[in-house]
Amino acid sequence: MFVEDRVKKPPYHPRHLVSARPRRRRMVLTAAVLFAAALGTDFAISQLNPPAAGEPQAVAAMDVNRVDEAARASRGDSRALTAAPGATPSADAATPAAPQATAKAASKTSAPATSAPAPAPAAKTLKHEYQAQINGYYCGPAATRIALTALGVDLNQDSVANTLGTTVNGTNSADDITRGLNKLAKTSHYRSTFFDSSPSSAQIQRLREDVVSSITAGFPIVANIVGSATDTSGNTRSFPGGHYIAVVGYADQGRTVKISDPANVYGIGEYSLSTTDLANWLATRGYSS
Repeated sequence: MFVEDRVKKPPYHPRHLVSARPRRRRMVLTAAVLFAAALGTDFAISQLNPPAAGEPQAVAAMDVNRVDEAARASRGDSRALTAAPGATPSADAATPAAPQATAKAASKTSAPATSAPAPAPAAKTLKHEYQAQINGYYCGPAATRIALTALGVDLNQDSVANTLGTTVNGTNSADDITRGLNKLAKTSHYRSTFFDSSPSSAQIQRLREDVVSSITAGFPIVANIVGSATDTSGNTRSFPGGHYIAVVGYADQGRTVKISDPANVYGIGEYSLSTTDLANWLATRGYSS
């Protein structure tokens, strides 16, 4: 009797069995989802644990889709998700990547590289050929010829004088030198700059900058000076009626200049002069640079 009672009377009521079945099924489903996420597979979870008879198919499919989305999110999968039949697609899966991120990445790769210009050297002298003026009024053609030799143009003083319009009275102004240099050297680099009767500090700084930039670029300067100036060796030169000289170099960041003077006073055709003294020598006149 004792054995029959145990067989006929199970320890659990059938109602308990009915309620326990879905619970076990959910546990199996959860374990399957974790296993599928660890393997990185995309197969349908519903195939591992099909719904029991009588359960709505659409509800099971939606549960699987949500689980599948969670598994993909845990792997960082950015591909669009495909919903199971009857399920609602995830809104996040259909959203394209933000265009701002792509634009920023493109701007970083497409930005052209830029480099700062090389600084000017502290000192520079251009290679040139010195020649003294052949008469008393050819200082303009002679100074221009010296400058042209640094540019690779070799002409005699008469040819240069014809281009400048030089007469027995000399060459009129720095504008004639500017025009002649541009024409004979086949360039448009040169321009004229004129000084007041008493050069300002701004004009002196402008002269220094022009000397450095023009010489650095390979273009000598021709200056129309008047009056007296003393070079760095202590020699004084005076031209009360005006004179033309070539500036073929500079030193000390442009604070001193190298003069090639066709007058050849003292038998010294080339010497150094402070840029400030050159500016005062240029008072009421001008230069081509």
